[in-house]
Amino acid sequence: MHRYWLMKSEPEKYGWDALLRDGETVWDGVRNHRASNNMRAMQVGDQAFFYHSVTGKEIVGIVEISRTGLIDPTDPEGKWATVMVKPVRALERPVTLAEIKGDAALEGIELVRLSRLSVAEITPSEWEHILALAAR
Repeated sequence: MHRYWLMKSEPEKYGWDALLRDGETVWDGVRNHRASNNMRAMQVGDQAFFYHSVTGKEIVGIVEISRTGLIDPTDPEGKWATVMVKPVRALERPVTLAEIKGDAALEGIELVRLSRLSVAEITPSEWEHILALAAR
């Protein structure tokens, strides 16, 4: 059974448009144990929301995990895990952090509860709810 995730990136460093241009990328530079462990738990075919952090603070698209079990190429010690992702589609409209924080159905979401976490797990019900928000 596939799982769902949320992956944050600053759009000035690597945004949704860059991923569309590249077609696939290594999700590198994560230096948080929980986020790294989340990437270790990912399986090919899992999907994740692509979240623009810092500027925008909104979910803008969906990516699919295309390769797992990788070591971050930016880690000279070789201890940090990573994955490769490819774009699936943009959301019909971005879903903002303010919307998520104001929605009682999403009160336990890791994006809010663990706000500094760059790779968070999303429950199936949270996933479906966010997709419904994007379709409004």
